[in-house]
Amino acid sequence: DESTAAAEAMIMMFNARSRNAVKAGASKFFVDEDIFLQTLDVMTTRSKPLGIDLVKGKFNEAQFDGSFFGAFVQYPAASGQIRDYSDFADKVHSSGLLLGVTADLMSLSLLTPPGEWGADIVVGSNQRFGLPMSFGGPHAGFFATKDELKRSMPGRIIGVSVDAQGNHALRMALQTREQHIKR
Repeated sequence: DESTAAAEAMIMMFNARSRNAVKAGASKFFVDEDIFLQTLDVMTTRSKPLGIDLVKGKFNEAQFDGSFFGAFVQYPAASGQIRDYSDFADKVHSSGLLLGVTADLMSLSLLTPPGEWGADIVVGSNQRFGLPMSFGGPHAGFFATKDELKRSMPGRIIGVSVDAQGNHALRMALQTREQHIKR
């Protein structure tokens, strides 16, 4: 679901820190205060055991130093506001950080996609397309990232291929956890 995907994105950014950031002890993660509360709750729960210090604030007032490794915003914001985060994305990247975004898929049919204004990781829920809940659990989530980070993604990527008879077939295109790889 969306909240879990956001927490996974945070952990992925934490694990993608440069050697210098790890040596410097970069453990702060900026979260815009205008995100869904359930997303913030899951991120808070998942950050504690890893020693990640969540710093909440207004995205346009955020100040970054060497103790930060990433930032996260909601698009559109939880308040419903549609903000231009392109300057914020530039600020995040110029500080050597990664930017994660929770996006509403339906809104992206009209809004500028987060990847175009600089998001490194975009997550969200597919529920807006009317997909039913899976076996009583949360709605399906989505997780997208820039090509250079794809090997750090949690889980598996399934691709479409063609079998020996010319039929479409599903295949595991990328798996980062070796215990699941089968020949």
